[in-house]
Amino acid sequence: MNIAVAGTGYVGLSLAVLLSQHNHVTAVDVVPEKVDLINKGLSPIADAEIEDYLANHELDLQATLDGAAAYKESDLIVIATPTNYDSDKNFFDTSLVEQVIDLVLEVNPGAVMVIKSTVPVGYTKELTERYPKGKFLFSPEFLREGHALYDNLHPSRIIVGVPSESAYAGELDEAAQKFAALLAEGSLDDETQVLIMRATEAEAVKLFANTYLALRVAYFNELDTYACVRGLDASQIIEGVGLDPRIGGHYNNPSFGYGGYCLPKDTKQLLANYDEVPQNLIEAIVEANRTRKDYIADEVLDRVTRLVYQGVAQPKVGVYRLTMKTGSDNFRASSIQGIMKRIKSRGVPVVVYEPTLDAEEFYGSEVTHDIDAFKEACDVILANRWNEELADVEDKVFTRDLFKRD
Repeated sequence: MNIAVAGTGYVGLSLAVLLSQHNHVTAVDVVPEKVDLINKGLSPIADAEIEDYLANHELDLQATLDGAAAYKESDLIVIATPTNYDSDKNFFDTSLVEQVIDLVLEVNPGAVMVIKSTVPVGYTKELTERYPKGKFLFSPEFLREGHALYDNLHPSRIIVGVPSESAYAGELDEAAQKFAALLAEGSLDDETQVLIMRATEAEAVKLFANTYLALRVAYFNELDTYACVRGLDASQIIEGVGLDPRIGGHYNNPSFGYGGYCLPKDTKQLLANYDEVPQNLIEAIVEANRTRKDYIADEVLDRVTRLVYQGVAQPKVGVYRLTMKTGSDNFRASSIQGIMKRIKSRGVPVVVYEPTLDAEEFYGSEVTHDIDAFKEACDVILANRWNEELADVEDKVFTRDLFKRD
């Protein structure tokens, strides 16, 4: 098939690579540097499997800035453009998705469009009403930052949603089966479970799945807060809790809070979808993440205060990496930024060590790429995730990374 993929972030690029093993795929982006890198066989994002497949595997993949030409020649268009939820305005920004839809309907109105972007529950149904001639499917993705292609090669499940309200529902049922088969064909697993359901339920699966993961992060973070305040060993408690097979030992490593591309916006979006629906837990998950950041910031400020009492005139706090996870280059909504903002609001100077950030400042704080100068200059170093290059200044490091893993 001729397939176009709109957007080359973690979702879009991993899908483009996956599908280009057996199909001709054109990846569309608006950033020339990303397009150039992909066409040179280089990944514009940090993902070991994507880097390997682009460099060493035979792929029928090209990238372009010309979306109109790509969509016009495609049998299938996968939309993986960014969306974002603004909790202050109670608004989910899907404008980039709709820009692609408008262009597809202009140049290739008969093409099937598969939405891979995260959207509110009911969005695909609304699209069928706004664009009655459009042929839409929704397929949630379940990918980790830095391991997006791996998770597509070894999918936990494949879900494709069909809007039953569409005038093309019968045709789209068949298209959903074909798209699921394309994903399965590109994977390395033979028996991945495939679910074809209504688009609205598929949208809900994505938001509820990510909110459950956020729940686990928040739960073990609050366990860790309790242990810290009461003088207990959190790692022993977590190990004992996790040995219950109903709970398990995954997603249980304390952190400064959940963050990244998906969990912050998906939890807030799900909470917004609960309008006029009774709930307590979903709101508590969102609030728990704020409370955790407040607690961590207070602990760091206590360290700063003790240093002042010890004679350090103006203690400097270092932020070791802005990224959410080890092996990721994503800063978006990273929890350490929330800690950083809280500390700076109290007048404490902050220095950021982030080798992937090509800038001299980050929100008014100095950025350095010199790890040795960073360690020397800072009196307290915040590390959401531990790294052995901090071992020689371990006494300065504040982290809750108990198990030395994401």
